[in-house]
Amino acid sequence: MDRRKFLNTSAKGAVALGASFVPPISLAASHPDIAVVKGAPGAATRAAVEMIGGMGSVVGKGHRVVIKPNMSFASGPEVGANTHPMVVQAIAAMCWEAGASSVLILDHTLAPGVLCLERSGVKAAAAAVKDDMVYMVNDSDHYSEVEIDGGKNLKETEIVKSVLRADVLIAAPTAKSHSGAGVSLSLKGMMGLIYDRGTLHWKGLDSCIVDLCTVLRADLSVIDGTHVLSTNGPRGPGKVLNENTVIASRDMVAADAQAVAEFTWYGKKFQPRQVAHIRHAHERGMGRMDIENLRVERLAL
Repeated sequence: MDRRKFLNTSAKGAVALGASFVPPISLAASHPDIAVVKGAPGAATRAAVEMIGGMGSVVGKGHRVVIKPNMSFASGPEVGANTHPMVVQAIAAMCWEAGASSVLILDHTLAPGVLCLERSGVKAAAAAVKDDMVYMVNDSDHYSEVEIDGGKNLKETEIVKSVLRADVLIAAPTAKSHSGAGVSLSLKGMMGLIYDRGTLHWKGLDSCIVDLCTVLRADLSVIDGTHVLSTNGPRGPGKVLNENTVIASRDMVAADAQAVAEFTWYGKKFQPRQVAHIRHAHERGMGRMDIENLRVERLAL
């Protein structure tokens, strides 16, 4: 069920995904499931998306697009808490080039919104493509209540109205550690599109993340591994690894799994199955963490 059909069911909506959901696969045999590109953030983003089929395979003429980066903290990209602005700029530009009718770049910020938009660099970078794309969604009137049928721990939540109206949702997280979830990537990043995040922490964070992503399942994930915040996330400061890497996939679980395996976290290497919410998402049929069985292609620019 896409977001438009979801909205048409009722004012609250009802979603019944979960174990019956079929994991995404490559759209064509010529494209990999996951692209891993090393290079400057903007160029690497374009190359990674092109490798998996191009933005035209995700965004069609007239589509309304929402991009969800990390821009929740009042810090520059070198800290690793926010998505690199050139990654966001490249994604937005490709959406317009593919024929999108609207592109919104949204986050529910934790620090004061005006400072986040300025210091993250995202607003200025996006303005070089088109004005009026970047917004903080901190006020309750931005949200609609949504019931999550089949949710194990999270039965309802309030989601940004613009996201529910969107034809395409793109996850654009920075790769960073997280004190509660282990890592914060595409799946965890969807919490920035709901109003009450605190509830998820006491209801069981890992399961709630997966419940939420049965509704907020990204059509494309582009993970910014330019400056990986490998410790003391999500805010930092912590140990930052300058990996200069971008990961792209149509499968948000696979993208997150690749990022876990690709980088060092807390001074150690981990397997995707060791991150509970990634494992749960795989087990519930939302995507694949078994990246050893997927086609992964690499490129150095």
